[in-house]
Amino acid sequence: MRPAGFGLILACAVALSSAAVILENGMPVLWAQTAGQVSELPISNGILTPDPWHFLNRMSLYRLMIAATDPLMGSMGMSSTLSPLWGLPLQLGWMLTSGRLADPTDATTCGLQTGDTMCISTQSWWGCVNYFTSALPFLSAAQQGFFGPDVQVQLQVPAGVEDYCTTYADCSTRYPDAMSKWDAFFQSHYSSEELAFVNSWLNSAEYVAAAHFQANLEKSTLFLTPLPSRILRAGDVAPNIADLSQEENHSLSIFSWMNNINNLLGGSLVRMWKSAMCSVATREKGRDLLEQLLLNPGFATSTFLSIITEMTTSC
Repeated sequence: MRPAGFGLILACAVALSSAAVILENGMPVLWAQTAGQVSELPISNGILTPDPWHFLNRMSLYRLMIAATDPLMGSMGMSSTLSPLWGLPLQLGWMLTSGRLADPTDATTCGLQTGDTMCISTQSWWGCVNYFTSALPFLSAAQQGFFGPDVQVQLQVPAGVEDYCTTYADCSTRYPDAMSKWDAFFQSHYSSEELAFVNSWLNSAEYVAAAHFQANLEKSTLFLTPLPSRILRAGDVAPNIADLSQEENHSLSIFSWMNNINNLLGGSLVRMWKSAMCSVATREKGRDLLEQLLLNPGFATSTFLSIITEMTTSC
């Protein structure tokens, strides 16, 4: 039986004469064969024991880190491919398909087509350097609870190799500067409630921009005053957040409603709004409509939808 990924490696070897392959179906090479859940990694006595010297295991570390941190990347945009971590798996894929993870000494067949194509050689300078941007951040992410509470990790290491840290404590002792920076990266995150507000805030910008909102002192103050006066915490559910005012609870509810309706409609609410903002008159009406929706608790959301529909047909 040929090793996993043999066909891809063979095809990549042919392609090397022009350019190394880094994408497969729009994702990093062999992405579909990596672990999509932490439970798919090797485990022993309740401790995760991934092998970072096996390409699929090392690529899995990236996939799991990206999946765990994606909900915190709302400020990057709405796409699931905007995380700054994406450069790392692409780089690892390039190292594989360009032959840089194989044993350069020819003392073993690690990483070669005649051996284990998924093997990352401890003699590969590229593979060794990449260890510090894959194993270390994964250990940090696990320590910060991104893969669940009390998840312990003990990385595997090839026999006879002693130069690589394999646990969070070990890496923190050997490389305190690098680990403290990864810890800072994984600790500066918000609650899911705050992230939901971030996404709804980004969605609201579509309406404001299309209506040519007049950002003067008076209007800006009017719209910013009812926004939440603190960062949202776990358990905050508008309109029933006790330590926020009625106005703040109302604005959070409206922001959430606008985003949720737009998502349910596949983005058509924003498209309808942009289409309706086709003239000076409709944009003026649109600005008034936004003001009513955000500032007047008695203004029904159903009225907002019917007015948009009417305005769209008049353009």
